[in-house]
Amino acid sequence: MSVYLRDIPLPEALARLDAALQEVGLGGVLGVEEIALGEAALGRVLAEAVWAKISSPHYHASAMDGFAVRAEETAEATTAAPAVLAYGKQAGYVDTGDPLPVWANAVIPIENIEALDESGGLSAIPRQPQAIRIRAAVTPWSHVRPMGEDIVATQLVLPAGHTLRPVDLGAIAACGHGWVRVARQPRVAVIPTGDELVPVGQPVRAGDIIEYNSLVLATQVQTWGGQAQRFPITEDDPQVICKVVEQAAAQADLILLNAGSSAGSEDYSAGVVETLGTLLVHGVAIRPGHPVILGMIRSGGRLVPIIGVPGYPVSAALTGEIFVERLLARWLGRPAAAPHEITAQLTRKVNSPAGDDDYLRVTVGKVNGKMLAAPLSRGAGVITSLVRADGIAILPRGTQGLPAGAEISVRLYRSPAEIEETIFAIGSHDMTLDLLGQFLALRGRRLVSANVGSLGGLIALQRGEAHLAGSHLLDAASGEYNLSYIREYLPGVPVKVVALVGRQQGLIVLGDNPKKIHGLEDLARPEVAFINRQRGAGTRVLLDYQLGLKGIAPESIRGYNQEEYTHLAVAAAVASGRADCGMGIAAAAQALGLAFLPLFQEQYDLVVLASEYEGSLLAPLLETLVQPAFQQAVAALPGYDVSRMGHLVAELE
Repeated sequence: MSVYLRDIPLPEALARLDAALQEVGLGGVLGVEEIALGEAALGRVLAEAVWAKISSPHYHASAMDGFAVRAEETAEATTAAPAVLAYGKQAGYVDTGDPLPVWANAVIPIENIEALDESGGLSAIPRQPQAIRIRAAVTPWSHVRPMGEDIVATQLVLPAGHTLRPVDLGAIAACGHGWVRVARQPRVAVIPTGDELVPVGQPVRAGDIIEYNSLVLATQVQTWGGQAQRFPITEDDPQVICKVVEQAAAQADLILLNAGSSAGSEDYSAGVVETLGTLLVHGVAIRPGHPVILGMIRSGGRLVPIIGVPGYPVSAALTGEIFVERLLARWLGRPAAAPHEITAQLTRKVNSPAGDDDYLRVTVGKVNGKMLAAPLSRGAGVITSLVRADGIAILPRGTQGLPAGAEISVRLYRSPAEIEETIFAIGSHDMTLDLLGQFLALRGRRLVSANVGSLGGLIALQRGEAHLAGSHLLDAASGEYNLSYIREYLPGVPVKVVALVGRQQGLIVLGDNPKKIHGLEDLARPEVAFINRQRGAGTRVLLDYQLGLKGIAPESIRGYNQEEYTHLAVAAAVASGRADCGMGIAAAAQALGLAFLPLFQEQYDLVVLASEYEGSLLAPLLETLVQPAFQQAVAALPGYDVSRMGHLVAELE
């Protein structure tokens, strides 16, 4: 058996699968079923075109409450010489939707007539007068919905392959149908495997992995029109996995076997496929997701396709998008998904594996009329990178990376309208930005932040790649925050500096502080492991300044060159035991149940492009900063001072 990885280009992998499906008659719609026209039809895909059985409306209908008349009998009516029409002979009352009398060809709205009684005076019963007086002529078919105005019998209403929406159900009903013929929904079995997996919601210990890939895959299948069945977690035993796969194959049209598809010693998926059928592909030249397996399983007298889905969550989700959605579309007879694509400029340099198509997750925003794409985490295990992603940029094989400013095509996950309402914040990390994003979401704005450090944020503003930047850079000479750095890094760029928070900086340590760390002097002790912030971060600048005042050499600190990009990441390093302490803020320590040793007070500001400051995009953000509800929510976090929040600190050009 061959269970080694052998990456092949994506088009070749898809071609192998397509050929295998065509060979066994699985290249098109799996089946057709007739279902009642009701709520259950929503989202189903038409297997046959819908042709109108009757016209809609199927009679000439009044479009107004009023009086049906012959238009020619109103021709002489004017304001000065009104016409009087006898009720019953020349005029008849109709409600909206009533059939038009066969003798009539127009309707006069009730508000445009005067109802007359027997004496010629105004009638007390306007809907049953003796006559009506009109002061203007009407043209034939005025205020009438003629038969077939909407749909004419025998016309095409909806084509095969169309996914039914609420309005489609109404149109089908209007043209006389009570049932529709739709493509049978593909049945997809999702089988998670792994001894280390635990179900969602269960307590976890070190080494346990919460099994949520099957949840993501199953709901993807449902979103794309299939029926998903999630199997319980299966132990890492090839014989057991084979039995479960055989059970699934007896019912399913497709099997998604999750995990165990890597090149390691516990590579069970490929062996299972070869035992039960034919291995078509083991390894596709895409990242993330290259260990994908494609094969066919024998079940009774038929063959069932199987996809070995990599275990990392991003790889699993992208495997669904790349392979499963396309396959379900074919079986449902609908077009494959075609996301809206835009062109954007990269905000920073990216590297790419030379031999693979690289699926780069990005956030997207528009700054000064320029569409920008900021790369997110590349890790295949970072599911939040897909949560935060506005789209995917595919760097083709052989690219080997692109420089900052390069134009890329982005397949959007969000609508262009959402992108237009996105505020791009690049710079220093602070937990109040997450809270601000929550408040802004209620006001129709998205706040997308990239944590690159205070200096990185100022550089992004200089390059026109952000609307604003968070910064807390201390000038050792003057003792002020941010202004000298703005003058240095943003010469000639008009900006407004808005106060966000004053905050405490200090050391984050384990709750019982086992190493008895009390100040920066303890960082030089050889038994203390430190975790630092990245170069250019305001926290790093503050640390270096304070170390210099105390005469502590950075090289004397074990872990000084170990870097993280956020306060929460520093706290996580301490909580996990990777470090004994790290410099950060109190809110990050509290979030992970750690102790905090306050050392310094600093000012964290928002540096805003002047060209955006007065614009409508940032107006909700600036208004939120001075809202009592937002200030109270921030003040409830430990270590924050909101007394200056929202104040304009400076205007620099």
